[in-house]
Amino acid sequence: MGADYGDEAAEEGADPLALRLEALILGAERRYTPFQAARAAGVSMDLAARFWRAMGFADIGQAKALTEADVLALRRLAGLVEAGLLSEPMAVQVARSTGQTTARLADWQIDSFLEGLTEPQEPGMTRTEITYPLVELLLPELEEFLIYVWRRQLAAATGRVVQAQDDAEMVDRRLAVGFADLVGFTRLTRRLEEEELGELVEAFETTAADLVAAHGGRLIKTLGDEVLFSADDAGTAAEIGLRLIETLSHDETMPELRVGIAFGTVTTRMGDVFGTTVNLASRLTSIAPKDAVLVDGAFAEELARSGDAPKSEAQAAEEGAHQPPYRFALQPMWQRPVRGLGVVEPWLLTRREGGE
Repeated sequence: MGADYGDEAAEEGADPLALRLEALILGAERRYTPFQAARAAGVSMDLAARFWRAMGFADIGQAKALTEADVLALRRLAGLVEAGLLSEPMAVQVARSTGQTTARLADWQIDSFLEGLTEPQEPGMTRTEITYPLVELLLPELEEFLIYVWRRQLAAATGRVVQAQDDAEMVDRRLAVGFADLVGFTRLTRRLEEEELGELVEAFETTAADLVAAHGGRLIKTLGDEVLFSADDAGTAAEIGLRLIETLSHDETMPELRVGIAFGTVTTRMGDVFGTTVNLASRLTSIAPKDAVLVDGAFAEELARSGDAPKSEAQAAEEGAHQPPYRFALQPMWQRPVRGLGVVEPWLLTRREGGE
């Protein structure tokens, strides 16, 4: 489970330092073949293979590449199923979601974090030789920090779920969902060097992630030139969308940005969001003007209902000084057919003067 070797020969020919690093990180040496590990955990080989593949690990034949930690993980997952706390499909889903999330985290830490720390090289030592003592020092600290962040995120997610009005809302919830998309990214990939492109994407993702988090939203995922975020209310999502435009438009290295946001029922699965609302937000993004935010009618209604925007400029003028200043303004755009969603009336979202 913790290795990616095809057979015994691969194990015998493995780099000694790589094996030492693996033992250091896993906290145990290789002892078991997959069959032996499944038997030691008291689970069928079929279920063990499903768990391992769900976590993102390759089939390893009968190589002796698994450890006591692999056996314990199998035993724990199987125990949750036996105790009735999780169904078997749900246990596989837990394995898959955890594997996918941590795989990306591990790749990022090795590609960026660890690589940066091993330069410049110590005199007389290679980067590979520096890696072992560095991992030895960092591992316990990073492990504690990972658990801390996970608990924090779990507490926040649990809080959102228990505030749902009914059981149906725990899975299918009404949320604001937004996409932010860099304009002309495909052309940039042909013009920029790989390193420059990587720096641009990292800067975009970092800026977007920070802004989304700071203003109370949740970053669902990043797709290089695009980010997907959500928020519990329209006002929060509107602030995020406009902040993204305002912040990135002041960065000369960044292309223009398009943002589309929709409000409605959303299905959440494994940290991702699905449904017509998500599709509508994506379509709005594709038709949004450069450095502008387009929203759908339901989103506009939510802003009006919450008092964040007037139902119309005529209403705002009529209320005058009797109404506290609105944060946002909405301008209806031409109705247009949107593939797969029928006719949609987009609204251009802007910030009202004094609305920051």
